[in-house]
Amino acid sequence: MTPTPKSPAPAPAPPLYAPFAHLTAPGSALYRRTMQTFLTAKERFAVHLRPEDVHAALPAGERPAELDAVVNALDSLVKWGNLRADPDTARVTAVEDFYRKRFVYQLTQAGEAAEEALSAYDEALGRRGALQAVALHDIVTQLRALLVLGAEELPDPAKTYLALDALTSRFATLAENARAFMGSLQRTIDLHDVEEEVFLAYKDRLIQYLERFIQDLITLGGRIAQLILELEDGDVIAPLLRTAAAREAADASPEDAEHAEREAYARWTGRWDGLAAWFISRNGRDSQARLLRGRALGAIPQLLAVVRSLNERRAGRSDRSADFRTLARWFAEAPDDDARHRLWRTAFGLYPTRHLTVDADTLATRMARPVPAATPWAEADTLRISPQLRRTGSYERRGKPRKVEDRSEARHHLAEIAAKQAAETASARARLATDGATRLSALGDLDPLAFGLFLQLLGDALATWRPGMTHTSATSNDGSMEIRLTALGDGTTAEVTTHGGTFRGPDHIVEIIDLTERDSRR
Repeated sequence: MTPTPKSPAPAPAPPLYAPFAHLTAPGSALYRRTMQTFLTAKERFAVHLRPEDVHAALPAGERPAELDAVVNALDSLVKWGNLRADPDTARVTAVEDFYRKRFVYQLTQAGEAAEEALSAYDEALGRRGALQAVALHDIVTQLRALLVLGAEELPDPAKTYLALDALTSRFATLAENARAFMGSLQRTIDLHDVEEEVFLAYKDRLIQYLERFIQDLITLGGRIAQLILELEDGDVIAPLLRTAAAREAADASPEDAEHAEREAYARWTGRWDGLAAWFISRNGRDSQARLLRGRALGAIPQLLAVVRSLNERRAGRSDRSADFRTLARWFAEAPDDDARHRLWRTAFGLYPTRHLTVDADTLATRMARPVPAATPWAEADTLRISPQLRRTGSYERRGKPRKVEDRSEARHHLAEIAAKQAAETASARARLATDGATRLSALGDLDPLAFGLFLQLLGDALATWRPGMTHTSATSNDGSMEIRLTALGDGTTAEVTTHGGTFRGPDHIVEIIDLTERDSRR
């Protein structure tokens, strides 16, 4: 009876996360580039690649000189489960070719999944984000659409769901991009992974970008907060959230419909609460918009401080603390006390009087009879001083002194600019200051500088507004202006005309006080 031959045992499966092993293996750059070659080939609908195909597709600067290095890399990737090797029978022309090691390689499911995960990681790691002023306009539009839907007797479920979905999606993008941008901005301020030349090239655009977004956040943030309060106070948003939850749970099985609708309503409520907390300060906590505005405002002087530091570094000014740390390290690394004494004398120039001049005879004498560094001056050998040194105080011939640069004109120019800016700011404060309480609509036309100062004051006041409040006050960041704001219940609209257009909003009783003028009277 002929025994039945046993089938070969299957090769053991690689560990679960073995496709990521090539990241920490020696030669990881070649492995990553090889896997990217297979991904590129897949996009071109190529199924298999031979070693020579991979070798030819590698960039010239990263291509190994020998094909064997690529073959070894492919075999390692097969072992880790990133690739699969199949016998290459297409080029067999003789029996001897069957015994040669010829394979074609293709991506495995695990290898492709690992590369997709690495691509997502690289994209998230390199993401810098952006402060999206356009997203603020979109949020205002969607909130107004919800007010229109809430006014209907039976809001359309599809329109309600789409409006809420668009609102939360746009808000999530805004919040995520703001978080990523502020993180990248802090890395820029700390000069982490940032070239100094690149930073200096775009610093002005970055500061203008921050100022523009802060202005939009002040104006649109207040409008968004008001729309949110209108939706909440009028009990409009809760029915809309229930309608969206019911539509989302419509495809659930009958026995799970009620549970699915409760979970969907809880999710929509949490999203709305997050949106409201982003723009409205509640329960003693500042809104995220207010915190973002403060962080962006604080980033501008920090960026300017970095610029000053770089300019000082370029001007050749030394960092004394860094110099002393380096000197301390040299003292710690000195082999003995004699070396430390020499380092001390070299660094600080505190030589004993006998060391004013050193020549060959002096060195020979010291070698024959060393003099301890702690020898008092009175007990040391007599020092002979050159008549020229005694007469002129120096062995070197004095040259022409360096001409002192006259900077009086530049200082005068800077003083004129500072005086002009101070006068313009004082004029804007005087234009805005009101003689007692008045309506917002009575402010009249405002020039650009006065209007910008007015927006900052109005934003500071609205940021302190809480639900149920009818009166608030705030002080500008520099402490020069105070604004007192009181809400009106008559539904009137205020219009402030500027060179850039007309500013409209609910009318209020406003009182703006120039604190610098009041202090000067005292």
